[in-house]
Amino acid sequence: MTASQHFDFMKQELNEIQWRHYLGLEALRIGHGGINQIMQQSGADWKTIKRGIEEIRSGAGYHPGGRIRKRGAGRKKATVKMPDLIGTIELAANTKTDKRTIVKWTSHSMEHIAQAIQRYGFSISPMSVYRILKELGYALKANKKNIEGGSNHPDRDKQFQYINMQGLKMQLQGFPILSIDAKKTEKIGNLKNNGREWLRQGEETQVNVYDFGEKDKQTKKIKKAIPYGIYDILKNQGFVNVGIDHNTAEFAVASITTWWDTTGRKEYAKATEILLFADCGSSNGYTNKLWKYALQQFANTTGLTVHVCHYPPGTSKWNDIEHAMFSFITINWRARPLTAYEVVLELIRHTTTKTGLKIDAVLDENTYETGKNINDEQMRQLNIQRDDFHSEWNYSIRPQR
Repeated sequence: MTASQHFDFMKQELNEIQWRHYLGLEALRIGHGGINQIMQQSGADWKTIKRGIEEIRSGAGYHPGGRIRKRGAGRKKATVKMPDLIGTIELAANTKTDKRTIVKWTSHSMEHIAQAIQRYGFSISPMSVYRILKELGYALKANKKNIEGGSNHPDRDKQFQYINMQGLKMQLQGFPILSIDAKKTEKIGNLKNNGREWLRQGEETQVNVYDFGEKDKQTKKIKKAIPYGIYDILKNQGFVNVGIDHNTAEFAVASITTWWDTTGRKEYAKATEILLFADCGSSNGYTNKLWKYALQQFANTTGLTVHVCHYPPGTSKWNDIEHAMFSFITINWRARPLTAYEVVLELIRHTTTKTGLKIDAVLDENTYETGKNINDEQMRQLNIQRDDFHSEWNYSIRPQR
């Protein structure tokens, strides 16, 4: 080990005081010309060596746990030397504080912020920008879904109370109460699915770069899966009808019909009525004429009286099926490419919870025409009875005699 390497090693092991004293001792050991020799071998400034000698001669030793530097010593913070720096960084990082800027949100990197404030005459590193923002309490945050659009309807809470009352009546009779909705349409193919999974080191699931989806060989259309869910609230059981065509009102009612034929008829053999909790929009929306018309066909075929209660506008996330079933399906297939319909069905069927949720799933290969209109005469023929409270949200459809 050379003398230079020797000093480099010792500098890493000692604090500032110990380093000065070590240099001073080495210089005293050499004697005449020691300061110059140690300066060349260690690369230290001669003033540092001389100060170490003076502290040794004066008896100013280092005490463990004591201060290394005097109060106020050391390099000043950038914010002390440049008082206007904090405001400039805050303005560059969070443009919402600038009334002159139209765009009020940014996610600039530390490098971008450092470059931006250099235009104002400040010289600062990206790491210093990060430290200052942390001290100010800033952090990168994602958008938080907390605003329910349209949820300020004056009768929103009353509608929820009405829904609970209708559900209690059906529960006392032992009739089925179903929460229904269509889950987000998924493309079929070796495509990225959000989430992470446990894999051994070196293993990884590789998917296509572009999310175009797989095409059907006959129709040349992108394959897609439309999971329409039915959640039995009383029995904590789920059913998903996976469509391949379009999410129409006929598809929604066909899903309910399939559930009744495969599960409902056995579970509720004595049922004469059924209650549906549905969102206000989409294929099962309260303004959808085809939805009511298709429910009439369901009532005629099954002999059931169908009661429908719609959730108020902007409150679809309050639907039981969202947090009791759909959320667990999403968790179960996270990071799993949906490469085929069989994969979709199996992942849904294997979704379970601690509360004992079980889900069945079937594939619906039928096609459903879009843009089908129901005229006023067909609507007048429906055997529909509207409730006194918000008749547009709450109604019953009975079998036609």
